[in-house]
Amino acid sequence: MAVASIIRKYVLENYLFTDNEDELKNDDSFLDKGILDSTGILEIITLIEEKFGIKVEDAEMIPENLDSVNNIVAYIARKQKK
Repeated sequence: MAVASIIRKYVLENYLFTDNEDELKNDDSFLDKGILDSTGILEIITLIEEKFGIKVEDAEMIPENLDSVNNIVAYIARKQKK
């Protein structure tokens, strides 16, 4: 399953409580749209670390890396190249 699909499915099921794909666009800001709060971001980080074997460093916990499906996909791609 593609990274975007995994992240989308997780957010839709756990935060929007739906399986309707139309409820979340890949570029929707989790914070601006009120989808995730700080606890939700920590849960997303746990998912990333467990599912993709990536260690999210404290300095990397920024919106540019974690505030949308697209941002997370790009972040994971950068980390996997290292």
